[in-house]
Amino acid sequence: MATPQRYGPAFVASSAANILNPSSALVYRMKHIHLVNQGAAQRTVTLYIGATGGSAAGTELLKDHPIAVAGYTDLFMDTLLETADFLTGIADAASDVVITIDYEVEVTY
Repeated sequence: MATPQRYGPAFVASSAANILNPSSALVYRMKHIHLVNQGAAQRTVTLYIGATGGSAAGTELLKDHPIAVAGYTDLFMDTLLETADFLTGIADAASDVVITIDYEVEVTY
């Protein structure tokens, strides 16, 4: 049985940084990502699924996505993160874009 969890709210860094990674023997099923721009200018954000600290081309979940001042973006999905997978992200400015993730934890056997 899956257990609902929430990550955040937390800032998306302005350099590639890990956001979410399952522990050993667990799978995270991401259901919803909520991004908010609380800054005074439009911001862009890119999210990746791949290696730790990763920002490799071709691994983007969301690429250079603009978020207006006081705006937000909601991503609804059913995307798995396995133990070797990391959700990483980059915003074009630090301390402006806030991320919250709703996900389910599943045990692998």
